[in-house]
Amino acid sequence: MTVELSLRSQKRTELIDVTLQIEKALPQSGTGYCRFFVPHTTAGVIINENADPSVAEDISDYFSKLVPHRQEWKHTEGNADAHVKAALVGTTTGAPYSNGKLVLGRWQGVFFCEFDGPRSRRLILSVSPDK
Repeated sequence: MTVELSLRSQKRTELIDVTLQIEKALPQSGTGYCRFFVPHTTAGVIINENADPSVAEDISDYFSKLVPHRQEWKHTEGNADAHVKAALVGTTTGAPYSNGKLVLGRWQGVFFCEFDGPRSRRLILSVSPDK
């Protein structure tokens, strides 16, 4: 089963916790695996701590320092840094699920990583139940 989530980022660089949105799309009974895919070249997806919002802010801030927006880039559309950040993060990850919940660590959540916002975005879920 494939499910598409629609997202709207509010900032140029932003980590959006999408854990609950993903879980709403999962089967409420049974087990399986859910893959998360970002069909954009300037965004990504990660699993990291979602208990303390400052962790996502720290990650976002560090990416902005690691790969600055304003510097000389050969790609002149103004978003070369976003492409580099997305390449570092990656566009795919996933996790097992059980009875409508992702099987994650105690403090973990799934984050959509926006690097060229604000924009309307998509996150594609591929849900594979165990047989």
